[in-house]
Amino acid sequence: MINQSHKIGRLQGAALLATTLLGTSVFILPQLTIDIANSGALIAWLGLTLAIIPVAIVFGQLASQFSHAAGPAFFVEKAFGIVAGRTIGMIFLLVVPLGAPAAILMTFHFVESLVLISPVMQWLMQLSLLLILLLLNYRGIQVSAKLQLGLTLTIVAVVIILLGNTQANHVVIFDTATYLSTLDIDLVLVASGVAFWSFLGVETMAHLASDFKDPKKDLVPALLIGCIIVGLIYIACTYLQLIYPNTNALAMIGVFDQLLGGFGAQVIGVIGIAGGIATVNVYTASLARLAWSLSNDGVLPAYFKTVNRHNVPVRALNIILMVMAGVITLTFLTGAHLEDLITWVNGVFVIIYLASMLAAIKLLDKKQRPLIFLGCLFCLALMWGLGWQMGYALLLILITAPLLYWQHLKQQTMPTYC
Repeated sequence: MINQSHKIGRLQGAALLATTLLGTSVFILPQLTIDIANSGALIAWLGLTLAIIPVAIVFGQLASQFSHAAGPAFFVEKAFGIVAGRTIGMIFLLVVPLGAPAAILMTFHFVESLVLISPVMQWLMQLSLLLILLLLNYRGIQVSAKLQLGLTLTIVAVVIILLGNTQANHVVIFDTATYLSTLDIDLVLVASGVAFWSFLGVETMAHLASDFKDPKKDLVPALLIGCIIVGLIYIACTYLQLIYPNTNALAMIGVFDQLLGGFGAQVIGVIGIAGGIATVNVYTASLARLAWSLSNDGVLPAYFKTVNRHNVPVRALNIILMVMAGVITLTFLTGAHLEDLITWVNGVFVIIYLASMLAAIKLLDKKQRPLIFLGCLFCLALMWGLGWQMGYALLLILITAPLLYWQHLKQQTMPTYC
């Protein structure tokens, strides 16, 4: 059993979630949504922030009442059976080794803002980053949670300083009638589909529920605090980029330089790199726990059951980092851009979120139904916005579900020995 002093509270949990959600995208995604929907990006971020709140509450309720390392996979299994739960677990397991290296590659946009390095050196530095993740995770998530609280406060402080230095004549005042008449809802939905990447991480806290001192008391507040902070920061960054347009490859660096007279590359770059490490760190920890859980359930080999004295599934952690290293190396050799897979990754997580919301209908008290239905509507709207890019998620399900069903039948027919 893990010592209570080694567990995390609601503020550390909120910081862990906030840095996971801000991560690589806090200074990148607002720029992408503006490119898609122009000033409609503000509506996209506001709507996304409001819509994620019921989802976060439902996830918190599920995780606090059904604490399990498998997270959403466990909820779906309890509601709809073993095969459904294992399918959700496997599509999560299969998509994160692609999403995490994509986040690492996005992190190196900030590295490039600080120093020009050759492609080979970038590749070597990306592999070195995986060694840092190994060290951060070896002693458990509570160590990095304390470090990430400081990072969250730093990001919030920088955004507040930038907002405080905006000039009165730069404040955007919308003519409501004109704004609404020119608003393209389709583009807002498309922007929301891309922006959803920023909230990938809410479900990871369900995997880490056992790392909280008191999940029933602290998990929901941690999720709410984290999501609200993140939503406000994304809205603020989008607003700043709208009122201070610039030609910098990373627009927030241009905003910083305009408002504070320079050093934007250094400040934004360092924060972006640290946030990127934080994001991949939490996903690595949650993925290792999921692999360990699936190993205990017989879905994956028993090899992954081993944990160290800090209760960290080290073998799963090592294999996951090796897979990430392989994907990064393959990307380097082929010249592919994993950022292009962001929307495909989003599609997989929309399925995971929707499946969790549907499971909550069966598992939670009926008084939670209004929140659950709002969560379902949110997922369906995102699916509409992603459109054909949901195809990757559906393909994963079509491949994994039949194989897992066959495995389940085989396990049921195997003879047992006393």
